[in-house]
Amino acid sequence: MQALWEERYGAEAFAYGTAPNEFLEENIDALPHGAVLCLAEGEGRNAVFIASTGRSVSSIDLSPAGVAKTLRLASERGVTVQAAIGDLATADLGTNSVDAVVSIFAHVPSAVRIDLHRRVVEALRPGGVILLEAYTPGQIGRTTGGPQVEDLTMSLAQLREELAPLEFLHGVELEPSVVEGLFHTGLGAVVQVIARKPE
Repeated sequence: MQALWEERYGAEAFAYGTAPNEFLEENIDALPHGAVLCLAEGEGRNAVFIASTGRSVSSIDLSPAGVAKTLRLASERGVTVQAAIGDLATADLGTNSVDAVVSIFAHVPSAVRIDLHRRVVEALRPGGVILLEAYTPGQIGRTTGGPQVEDLTMSLAQLREELAPLEFLHGVELEPSVVEGLFHTGLGAVVQVIARKPE
């Protein structure tokens, strides 16, 4: 997988653009002010946007090329992002270490995802929030982006189970138009979640 992302992010153009994800942008006020961790952050578009709001942002991505572009974009926009190379399968997210986690199209095999979401719940401080958008199995067969393997997708029902005991403030499966750079373009089948850790 790393080779795929290195090739994609090694190009001069930003694969998914430099504008933030629309769901994140519309719901930025749902994130507490404080420490935010962005998972599978790619080239930095979401982390840089969050940092521009005054929050303290760190990010993790498997691709060194993606991390380099995150740091470049942050520098160009005059913000700071603590961007690190790492594997979501093994990354230590800490305990009660962050106020928010942002997961935008962070697609990994289900066995990795289930354990990752357990670690996300542990990492969130009481009152902390996860904001997530991902493709559902309904995306399979579409040519508008995202994984074409069901095990890499997620459903709302799965997320409710995996993110327990978080309180779901927003949870929906829908088919919006996703227009993000070269690789997410057109009608998509997605799940969107905002969930909070009990205080």
